Amino acid sequence: MNARTEYDLLLQSTHLPARLSNTQLDALEEETIFILREVAASFERPTLLFSGGKDSLVLLKCAEKAFGAGRIPYPLLMIDTGHNFPEVTAFRDHRAQELGAELIVRSVEDSMARGTVRLAHPGESRNVHQSVTLLEAIEEFRFDALIGGARRDEEKARAKERIFSHRDAFGQWQPKDQRPELWTLFNTRLAPGEHFRVFPISNWTELDVWQYIEREHVALPSIYYTHKREVVERRGLLVPVTELTPPRDGEKVEMRDVRFRTVGDITCTCPVDSLAADAADVVVETLAAEVSERGATRMDDKTSEASMEKRKKDGYF
Repeated sequence: MNARTEYDLLLQSTHLPARLSNTQLDALEEETIFILREVAASFERPTLLFSGGKDSLVLLKCAEKAFGAGRIPYPLLMIDTGHNFPEVTAFRDHRAQELGAELIVRSVEDSMARGTVRLAHPGESRNVHQSVTLLEAIEEFRFDALIGGARRDEEKARAKERIFSHRDAFGQWQPKDQRPELWTLFNTRLAPGEHFRVFPISNWTELDVWQYIEREHVALPSIYYTHKREVVERRGLLVPVTELTPPRDGEKVEMRDVRFRTVGDITCTCPVDSLAADAADVVVETLAAEVSERGATRMDDKTSEASMEKRKKDGYF
């Protein structure tokens, strides 16, 4: 049975909503392109946060449509923990070069060398410490708007964000002091030292993203699709076996067919069991998924909403 037949049978048997029409995807794409152009028109030194992950690649595809290949009017910025999957960083470099876009990479390891980031212990995840490196990059380049690929459906703290999310001079987010966005009108006024985080795909869902990837033939790093990988089961998650995440005493190492629903720091990103070999297969799996992508794959998100909100207030993505 092919993916399309399985997809149709799934809809019939579970009464899931019908596949989003091209009209719906067109509307989401149009909104995203409008926001990307609004950023270019409203700010002097914007940048697009680009990790090489699926959401940032969808953003980049929309930016390419908005401005044309080789004409994206702002640089791409990557905050590298030094613990990223090599398949993703290699794809990041390839895609930026392919588009002729300027790519700026700033590393958490450089912040550690400067003493602005200090780990509690060598094995601590560097994911949360990206905030420090990001704020240092903002100060270095005087960025006044940072475009990110966060979506409201990811988790509760992100759902509180506006599309144009104001940050104060310390890079902090105040959820109770956000600006209204009625009738798609955005207040982009800034005081010295302040900046905005802008989320053009806020209204997309994981399903929207994958249907768009399928429709537009957006290329992704290979680890988004099924591959064999050694994993161990830990706290209900599949933890990849790497030098950074070795198995613990008593854990059984298994070789399983997996894929990543989201990618990030190796120390906190987990795959899921999957035989999905292309975007159409992933759409089928996404329709049937009962747990959010971050809830199913991120060890650092096994925390409370309040904890994530605090991290965002401190400058996290």
